[in-house]
Amino acid sequence: MKQIFSLFFMILLVLCLASPLRIGAATADDIRKPAYAGSFYPGTRSELTSIIEQLTSRVNQTHVQHPPHTSLKALIMPHAGYIYSGLTAAHISLVLKENQFKRVIVMAPDHRVGFKGCAISDVSAYETPLGLIPLNQDAAMLRGNKYLFQAIPASDRLEYSVEVVLPFLQYFLKKFELIPMVFGQGSDLADRVSAALDPLIDQNTLLVVSSDLSHYLSYQEAVARDRETINMILKLDAGKLVTRENAACGKIPILVVINMARRHGWQPVLLHYSNSGDTAGDRSRVVGYAAIAFYGGSSMQNSIDSSQPLKKHQGQALMKLARQTIAERLGKKSITVDPDAMADIVFQDHRGTFVTLTINKQLRGCIGNLDSTESILAGIKRNAVNAAFHDPRFSPLKAHELDRVDIEISILTEPHRLEYRDSKDLLSKLRVHVDGVILSKGPASATFLPQVWEQLPRPDQFLSHLCMKAGLPADDWKKSRLDILTYQVQYFEEKK
Repeated sequence: MKQIFSLFFMILLVLCLASPLRIGAATADDIRKPAYAGSFYPGTRSELTSIIEQLTSRVNQTHVQHPPHTSLKALIMPHAGYIYSGLTAAHISLVLKENQFKRVIVMAPDHRVGFKGCAISDVSAYETPLGLIPLNQDAAMLRGNKYLFQAIPASDRLEYSVEVVLPFLQYFLKKFELIPMVFGQGSDLADRVSAALDPLIDQNTLLVVSSDLSHYLSYQEAVARDRETINMILKLDAGKLVTRENAACGKIPILVVINMARRHGWQPVLLHYSNSGDTAGDRSRVVGYAAIAFYGGSSMQNSIDSSQPLKKHQGQALMKLARQTIAERLGKKSITVDPDAMADIVFQDHRGTFVTLTINKQLRGCIGNLDSTESILAGIKRNAVNAAFHDPRFSPLKAHELDRVDIEISILTEPHRLEYRDSKDLLSKLRVHVDGVILSKGPASATFLPQVWEQLPRPDQFLSHLCMKAGLPADDWKKSRLDILTYQVQYFEEKK
């Protein structure tokens, strides 16, 4: 019996040692295998490396003129077969040679399946002939938002738009983790995905849009149409791009990057344009390709990107400043603000600010400025005083009320004009819980912060009340052509 048991144990040990299964390691069933190697691009490592190097050698290695003191944030690159779009794709070498990123979010359009929302693979890694790319752990976190993201195995098997750009990224970046996103349909998909991705944007993350431009126009028609589309992207003109037909198969992912660029102050730079008629295709029916880089943030210590969000501790420091400023006007002792905290260079950035006071969740004062003519520090102090003592809707704040007051501060992005065709189009373009709105007609003007969406969640209600606030008829937004600007807000509430 002992001999039989020993033999059984030895067989079991050999099987365990020979098994490819390991805790935390990818298995063959857990890897998204390349589906288009050998068709869209070469199927072996040596051939694939060779064609990328050949294409890169044809790139005019000029210095990219990007805004000073900025770093690479996002790319748009094509996803056709390499004989058609490879030269344009290879132009990302101009901006990736001196950059490395730990995480790459590839956003690409659905061509094969048809679905609503956005697909994110539920695998451990993607594979190409150049090797494995592990998925970043935040891919699973995003899939937790089941109303927006889901795993769609059929898309994994059939879609090429993520896969085709990966070898270029592997060749230049060497080692990174991936979040692969395939976009289906959805009227507000770009806005919702932008909001979901915003917390993930940092200096170690690169956004990559996989998209071709116009499809199957004649050569001259394509060049003219693509030039207009590229200009819309370079001007961050989301309004015109939304309604543009045959602009880009990845239009929704492009709109995500435009939203990010407007929110964070990124600036786009065109790296290259071509179409299939320039490379290997018939000029009677061509497809357009562009490589575009987006730069933002600051690569210099103590340099400020005026659209970067504040940190939580910075927001709380400003909250203390607002309370101290009001308390001093009332002749009361209050918390003391740390002068070192107030010396933070970010507070010298010029931004619009609002200060809102409530008592028992009822408004007690709200004053702010939409323009960026003064620093955050000066704006918070001035608006704290005005909200407490000079809001014409309320009597000046009394000393005995101060302890009951809750303070909220808002830091604004630069307002941008919202282009729209009619009232229906206007309703569709307002982003609930995202956009603050400035409405004006002649001398009449008013604004609602994004927080007002909590009380008025329907866009028609929101606009009607905003018209009334401006002294206009409630339904004027339906009948008149109003000037509409939108902005976004980062707001902070006091810690109790």
